[in-house]
Amino acid sequence: MLFLLLGFISLAIGIAGTVLPVLPGGPFYLFALFCFTKSSKSIENWFKSTSLYEKYVLRFLQKKGMTRKEKIRINVIADFFILVSIFYVDILLVRILLIILALYKHYYFIKKIKTINPINPKHKKARTL
Repeated sequence: MLFLLLGFISLAIGIAGTVLPVLPGGPFYLFALFCFTKSSKSIENWFKSTSLYEKYVLRFLQKKGMTRKEKIRINVIADFFILVSIFYVDILLVRILLIILALYKHYYFIKKIKTINPINPKHKKARTL
């Protein structure tokens, strides 16, 4: 029950973070997901059967990496929200922290996450670059 309660609280904060540019929603969504999966085995099994889990989480957990297209899509979406936040917030320190966050995010995606080729239907196996 505690994990379920924490999951709903974190989900609510994540939704607020989607609307409020200063509050990050992503980490709260991830924590909510963690709490929901720990609260019920059926929720965990359902999530693990989704295409979202198979496409992004499972490949990342197996250290296979992401395709260039996936990296670009995630970075463009995140950069859009960071830019909106930078223009919306009128606090210099927060703006500087958001710019540092954006730069680190790009560094992490470029240097730390392996870039793989998309899976070719003929070969069924991804090659690393």
